[in-house]
Amino acid sequence: MKLLKQLFAILIVGFLFYACGSQSIENKKSKKEPPVRIANDSLAYEIIIIDPGFTAYLNSIALPEGFYNQSYLEARNRIWVTIWNQRAQNPRQFRQDIYENSIAYLPTVDYGYEVNHKLFNYFLFAQRKYKMTLGGGFRSDRIN
Repeated sequence: MKLLKQLFAILIVGFLFYACGSQSIENKKSKKEPPVRIANDSLAYEIIIIDPGFTAYLNSIALPEGFYNQSYLEARNRIWVTIWNQRAQNPRQFRQDIYENSIAYLPTVDYGYEVNHKLFNYFLFAQRKYKMTLGGGFRSDRIN
């Protein structure tokens, strides 16, 4: 009888944990973060980032526009896009859930400051979130 009571108590506690856990998951789903659009409409160029946490990163951790000049951002982005695309083309070696798509970033095109700034910050965010490095002198444990 004592064993039956213990099993019943464990089932009740397990059910309570399950009920509380599923409720918090539902609450998180309802507070979806809007995607970040990186675009230069005059070039018909667009990247949409739907990685949870990136909007908060842009608004609270990322250095403001104007901190880096455009040529610096372009240099970093060229390096990081190249590495990103190599990983996106190697799904057996790198996580497909991170490197889902290649990025068409041509070094001869002027995408403008805003596109370069947001793309640069996405790379910083991704390195920090996924504890990886895309090279070029940045380490994920030293990002902002």
